[in-house]
Amino acid sequence: MSFSSEWNDRYQENTNMSIWPWSDLVSAVMKNKPKNRNFKVLELGCGAGANIPLFASLDADYFAIEGSEEIVTKLHKKFPQFKNSITRGDFTKEIPNEKFDLIVDRASLTHNNEISINQCIELCHEQLTHSGKFIGIDWFSTECSDYKKGKQSEDIWTKYDFEEGCFMGLGKVHFSDKKHLLDLFRKFEMVNIEHKTVSEETTGNNSKIATWNFVAKK
Repeated sequence: MSFSSEWNDRYQENTNMSIWPWSDLVSAVMKNKPKNRNFKVLELGCGAGANIPLFASLDADYFAIEGSEEIVTKLHKKFPQFKNSITRGDFTKEIPNEKFDLIVDRASLTHNNEISINQCIELCHEQLTHSGKFIGIDWFSTECSDYKKGKQSEDIWTKYDFEEGCFMGLGKVHFSDKKHLLDLFRKFEMVNIEHKTVSEETTGNNSKIATWNFVAKK
């Protein structure tokens, strides 16, 4: 599987257990979900389920595919109403055979190399409804300080084996500049792109976290 075993280890250790919906994703979903009707959504790499309460509150037909057996087992107990729609699998190779109004990803697909990301995006394009949308939140930018760290993986955009920083112990990390992001979603119409940067000013080490938020329409 493309899924990195490091994430299963983190969940077994009860780390990286985000449980509150990500505010940028909440905003993007509210702006882009279908109006005045229920909708079907797929979340790629739902992790500890931070965004599930959002979609439950919207009465969405929610699906998720997650690589960690550890966390999927926990989610089935926490959200029994979604036991049949939260599945363990490799979303770079297969996703549920449904037609989705929205497909959302918050910094999960970015933990793969370029080939795997392209494979997943192709699958998503096939399973989106006409004018369905892909929402990407916190896709890592090449302006991140950590892009210069780690070892290069199979392509120039993907790094791994970070010895320090927020990506240490998390396997592969894919970074994009705007041109590369547009190329990855070349089959889509890019509706909105935002670039966020946060600079660390306390320690004086000039570290910077930079990410992309975007909405791409089929």
